[in-house]
Amino acid sequence: MTHNLQIIGLGMCTLDVLIRCTELPTWERGGTRISAFGFDGGGPVGTAMVAAARLGARVGFIGSAGNDAPAEFKLRSMREWGIDLSRMVYRDAPEDQIVVVNIHAETGERIFSGVRRWGESQIRPEELDREYITAADYLHLDGFHNAAALQAAQWMKAAGKTVSLDGHKTDGPVGEHLRRLLPYVDVLISGSGFARGLTGIADIWEAGAAILTMGPRIFVQTEGADGSYTITANECFHTPAFPVEVIDTTGAGDVFHGAYLVGLLHGWNLRQIARFATAVAALKCTRLGGRGGIPDFAAVLMFLRERGVAIE
Repeated sequence: MTHNLQIIGLGMCTLDVLIRCTELPTWERGGTRISAFGFDGGGPVGTAMVAAARLGARVGFIGSAGNDAPAEFKLRSMREWGIDLSRMVYRDAPEDQIVVVNIHAETGERIFSGVRRWGESQIRPEELDREYITAADYLHLDGFHNAAALQAAQWMKAAGKTVSLDGHKTDGPVGEHLRRLLPYVDVLISGSGFARGLTGIADIWEAGAAILTMGPRIFVQTEGADGSYTITANECFHTPAFPVEVIDTTGAGDVFHGAYLVGLLHGWNLRQIARFATAVAALKCTRLGGRGGIPDFAAVLMFLRERGVAIE
């Protein structure tokens, strides 16, 4: 399998502790009632790779993990969906990529809290396998493992392969570690605020055009209930979201990224890919957790057909 992978993900993989409630506890008010609770694997690239595998792609993942039960749990769904983990980097230390996710029971919005040791297990470039990475068609990054991500992107660019990057939702300037990656990125899919944080331009269409001069040939910004905006040299368009009963938006953007890569693998046009990825993300939001609600390929096509959208 390791010689026939379509997508390699290099980035963050977390254990998410999910708590759904209407009010957060405070020291003054005390505790609160929890309407739902669960554990799930998470992380931008980790969840994107589970989505891609669930939708039929042949996937490998490179990340770091500790030596304890939380580390094993976060990788469980990856193993269940046949993701190749042969190049994982294990540390003789407790897992450090653990996130408590408080989910508002009425809106599905979230607050994330990480552990104090966050990011101590960064992968170094010399721990990567160049041949393994460049054998795939696509490399998907989120900027975690900063130096390793940059090295892997440079290798893929030299090999003439495609690099995609998860540009995070932001209310401020984009970090330098992501800016360094942009010359090697072909497909940039971001969360809300990223285009403005990167370019200083408020208008999404103008900001997207500016981003195309930085390296990417496709730029997509997701805006939750407002859908997504796609900008390339040849076309610019908005894709509306599909209305669904939202339980949890955790991982919706990450799932969108994985589904988008699957659309590229199928060779669909960008409007079809955007509709497909939007549908996958919408279905995910109807269940608790970033990975638990990811649908399979047939379920997505049925969802689209019921709404009069044909992909194939």
